[in-house]
Amino acid sequence: MAPPARLLRRALSSASDGRGRRRAWAASLSPLERLKRLLPPEAAAAAERYAEPRPSAAPRAPPEEKMAAPSAAPAAAPSPRGPAEEKMAARSSPLRAGELALAELRRKHNATLKLLCRLEAGAVLNSHVGLLPHRDVIGRLPGQLLRSSAGARLLLRRPSLDEYVLLMPRGPTIAYPKDIGAMLMMMDVHPGDVVLESGSGSGALSLFLSRAVGPKGRVISYEIRDDHHNLAKKNYRHWRTTWKIGHMEEWPDNVDFILKDISRAAEDMKSLTFDAIVLDMLNPQSALSVVHPSLKEGGVCAVYLANITQVIDLLDRIRTCRLPFACEKIVEVTHRNWLVLPAKIKNCKSSQRVETQEDIEEDPQQKECDEIQTQDQIVLNEDEGNESFPDDAETHCSTPYIARPSRWQDAHSAFLTKLRKFRPPLS
Repeated sequence: MAPPARLLRRALSSASDGRGRRRAWAASLSPLERLKRLLPPEAAAAAERYAEPRPSAAPRAPPEEKMAAPSAAPAAAPSPRGPAEEKMAARSSPLRAGELALAELRRKHNATLKLLCRLEAGAVLNSHVGLLPHRDVIGRLPGQLLRSSAGARLLLRRPSLDEYVLLMPRGPTIAYPKDIGAMLMMMDVHPGDVVLESGSGSGALSLFLSRAVGPKGRVISYEIRDDHHNLAKKNYRHWRTTWKIGHMEEWPDNVDFILKDISRAAEDMKSLTFDAIVLDMLNPQSALSVVHPSLKEGGVCAVYLANITQVIDLLDRIRTCRLPFACEKIVEVTHRNWLVLPAKIKNCKSSQRVETQEDIEEDPQQKECDEIQTQDQIVLNEDEGNESFPDDAETHCSTPYIARPSRWQDAHSAFLTKLRKFRPPLS
């Protein structure tokens, strides 16, 4: 007679459905497979038609191959840099001699002193907060804090285009970046467009248009005054030259400065077609009859005017001369600066007084807003307090903050008029 253990194993192996006992290390069934085993054969076949195939597991390599794979693989040669890698390397390149650098002194968590200079090996950055030799700046990465001879902490970096426009030498009043941005949106300028500008001024708008149209586009800028014409060309060349030193790519040479009265350039306009026109001049109505035939149908002419009475004169000339322009929009772009500063709590006997650090008495000379232009160095000083960059060892604690509009506001404003050219109906 067989022993009881053998009889027990035989009973377990002979299941009523004829299938053997599933071992513990066997692959487990999915929920769908378990459900199909409970269904009739025809229902299970219908469910199998709608079931998604399970991805087969990748064959596992033997342990010997896994261990030998890293050492057997040949060392890959370094791949050449692509455009993205070169652009990242250019952005992190150190400051070099010949390019523009911006030194920034902060007071009350706001930039209050900006010094724009062209780096030279033997030159010195001079300001009321001390001296800083250019050789201490050349070779350093942008965004570093350096101390002047008087101990002031200055942030050194490359200037942006709007900062250069505000700090560059100027003759007439420039179009401010806040207004330029609105005009570029009005005209909907794209890379590759051809844009006409009347009134080069100091070259501020020309630089922004040059960047907007790109290397494949073109900007034609007319100016009636010789001194303004030369200054605009000088500022444009200066920016292009210094840009090339600190960047991998060149700034596009796509602006043609023409010294001529736009109202007498009717012959020049006959062979040209413009995607957009911008007029920054005292009497833009005198130029509309000359430039409108060269503007494409549906194109936009943006007009930059200082006061609303000039806008009225412009619209009256369009109406009386029956020019094919529809006035779509007249806007005044405002700009409001805010201060968000930690409050300083003073105990005054039984009461407490909360004041911002801006209310502390300062040297009257530091409260004046002055713009000083020296040889190869421009200083912009704005009054917003007397707090410099914090030291690394400063103790941070929770303090109340006060938010309010700044005393120093950009009061300059202009009226931007958007004119759309349309095709007159046939008479």
